[in-house]
Amino acid sequence: MADSTDMFGAAPEPQDAGSSAAELEAAGQGAMFGEPVAAAIPAATPVSAPVPVAAPVAPAQPYRVLARKYRPQTFSALIGQEAMVQTLANAIRRDRLAHAFLMTGVRGVGKTSTARLIAKALNCIGPDGQGGPTIDPCGQCEPCRAIAEGRHIDVIEMDAASHTGVDDVREIIEAVRYAAVSARYKIYIIDEVHMLSRNAFNALLKTLEEPPAHVKFLFATTEVDKLPVTVLSRCQRFDLRRIPTTLLAQHFAHVCKEEGVEAEDEALAMVAAAAEGSARDGLSILDQAISHADLAGSGEGETIRVSAEQVRDMLGLADKTLQRRLFAALLAADGPALLEEVAHQYALGIEPVAMMRAQLDLVHKITVTQISGPEGQARSAEESAALEGWAADLGAGQLHRLWQLLLKGHDEVRTAPDPLVAAQMSLLRALHAAGMPDPGGLVRKMEEMLAQAPALAAAAAAAQAGGEGAPAGATGLVPGASANANANANAGIGVGAGMDWEGLVEQVEEISPLTGATMRLSVRLIELRRGTLRYQLAPGLPGDPTADIKKTLQGLTGEMWLVERLDGEAAAGALPSLVEAKQAREAEAEAAMRADPLVRAALEAFPGAEILDESNPATAERRPWQPARSRQA
Repeated sequence: MADSTDMFGAAPEPQDAGSSAAELEAAGQGAMFGEPVAAAIPAATPVSAPVPVAAPVAPAQPYRVLARKYRPQTFSALIGQEAMVQTLANAIRRDRLAHAFLMTGVRGVGKTSTARLIAKALNCIGPDGQGGPTIDPCGQCEPCRAIAEGRHIDVIEMDAASHTGVDDVREIIEAVRYAAVSARYKIYIIDEVHMLSRNAFNALLKTLEEPPAHVKFLFATTEVDKLPVTVLSRCQRFDLRRIPTTLLAQHFAHVCKEEGVEAEDEALAMVAAAAEGSARDGLSILDQAISHADLAGSGEGETIRVSAEQVRDMLGLADKTLQRRLFAALLAADGPALLEEVAHQYALGIEPVAMMRAQLDLVHKITVTQISGPEGQARSAEESAALEGWAADLGAGQLHRLWQLLLKGHDEVRTAPDPLVAAQMSLLRALHAAGMPDPGGLVRKMEEMLAQAPALAAAAAAAQAGGEGAPAGATGLVPGASANANANANAGIGVGAGMDWEGLVEQVEEISPLTGATMRLSVRLIELRRGTLRYQLAPGLPGDPTADIKKTLQGLTGEMWLVERLDGEAAAGALPSLVEAKQAREAEAEAAMRADPLVRAALEAFPGAEILDESNPATAERRPWQPARSRQA
């Protein structure tokens, strides 16, 4: 009966060695029937006094991480999801509750917490036990407390990652037929529902489409694209958004206040940025930062203080300084400093592909800073100041060119046999191209040169008027004019009324291409009348085409023709051939174009540049690997 005495706090009594078995048996029977044990013991046996026992000490509660301790217990504590809360509030208020809800979003934004809050909102009965569904569950009634503690018999939470088969779904199908035991609704919360197998989804479809009135399904998933469309169409879907960085920082400040921890605003901003929109990730980082600050030297009784410097070291943000230093060397076109920074980072264990990725990330942050400011792009005041400075100094064209060069370099480094060498060459290529002006800047520079050099405009006007700078032999040739106009401009050359030399050559080319080509290329017109043609033959053509020209003209017009070739003084004043006239017009146009101030500035900015005419096969073939640029007259 030692156990019986222990129940009341008394110490077990020692047994006398001389006591008989009968006495011991009598003592046992007396205890069995509730009689005092001392009555069955001989008077000679001394009875020891009760020994006082200290009150039992309650076991210490284990530490709960911040992510679990500050899990939202009401919809008002759920941050960043106001649209979903408003929708649910209206649905509950108007009694328009769906039978299945689907919460989707990235990790740590409140999907499972929202599902539990919905279960509490639907089953809350209020402190007085008379309440109904509400968007503000009391948290005091038995259903609210049981759901919060995970012990409510009618709220079944299942992890689909470990219950993926048809048998698990079959248990749900069998159980939904029975009404809730003590709650208003029987609720099934299936987390990571995308892990269910295809057969399991198919088995659930019919029940999900027409469940009993007392059953609600709450699904949560991070990969909604893996769910069948047939399941999506049967659920009311809520896309939980990433929580903004500023809102996370405010939430973390509230948590630090509750925990009695002092934290710098910059430190909380860096933690919020590192969380990437996830409250759970941010609370885990904050938990680590508080532990790091405590280990850094806060003594017993002192207030823990989380500083930005400690958070920066903990998150490894000191490496950002190396990235900015490398980018600064690239922009300054300092090749030796760039190679030294690459070697330094490589010695620290940073892979070349990670260097390129970091430079790409920096260019992206600067570009976004130009448009919307550094908020959300920087994790420290130093980085924010650097981004703002580069955003003000660099043009959009330079940043986009750097992005393309670094992106190409990243692909090269990833596939190169020696990544370090590839990274060096890629960064040096970007270094040499970083200082080149963008097209917009080049145009502005040309406009400035034009404003500062009015003499160039005057020279261009003189060249266009046929003055100094016009090519020799181009005087009097008007682009597009016929032979009649040219003949009228040259004394002593007669052209009959209605006679068009170029038109006549075109007709000859239709019936005799060889003769027509000869007339266009080598015949310099002296006199053209009806039935009469006198010309000078341009040098370089062997033989005498007079007979062929005469025969072709007679066949074309049906009349006799006098075709005579003249040389020496008789040929003085002959017009250039049609080809020579065309070449003269092109030379004049090109001279006028080169005299234009903008073109002249462009040629000075790019020594060795050429003007190519894409309509001319001769010039187009000179650069077969490079698209020809149209010449603007």
